[in-house]
Amino acid sequence: MMSKTLLTTALMMFAFMGVIPIGAQAAGDAEAGKGKSVSCQGCHGTLGNSANPAWPKLAGQHEGYIAKQLRDFKNKTRVDASMASMVINLSEQDMADVGAYFASQSVKVGTVDKKFLELGEKIYRGGLKEKGLPACMSCHGPSGAGNPAANFPALSGQHAVYTAKTLQDFNSGKRQNDQNGMMQDIAARMSSKEIEAVANYINGLY
Repeated sequence: MMSKTLLTTALMMFAFMGVIPIGAQAAGDAEAGKGKSVSCQGCHGTLGNSANPAWPKLAGQHEGYIAKQLRDFKNKTRVDASMASMVINLSEQDMADVGAYFASQSVKVGTVDKKFLELGEKIYRGGLKEKGLPACMSCHGPSGAGNPAANFPALSGQHAVYTAKTLQDFNSGKRQNDQNGMMQDIAARMSSKEIEAVANYINGLY
């Protein structure tokens, strides 16, 4: 039987090449999504660049990824008290439209604190061989643009606080809506120091 490590590596390779299907999804309309996203803008910003670092930036994120997260919140595959009431009345088309609107916006990239640069760059670009930790860019790309065909999110410019919490939630198993448990497996190999470093590196990545 293939080990979880080998399975994760194989899935990452296939997904990066765009050969893992993500299922049929409604095509979004960015103009329609602009109006439908009004309730989202209070937390995530009018153009998808949230002011609070605990709330994710949605600007420039892939339409399909945003729609999937909204769908997961609605079916409780992903749980968040503040999002539960926001998605309850959204249709599949609404989710696609909101995704299309935020995908059409430009993310505001931050900066990397020098104390996190070396370790963060090492993990993102090369992984940690001794821990079996793959490079983040193998799925999310050298510039953090992600892979929409495989539904791997864009990471460029994402708040360090939000990214760190996301990795910690995957690490603890609190969040489990990742494809084939890939991120849970990866995050479980990371220390708090490593999570903090790569999260801060991603904030300034472009």
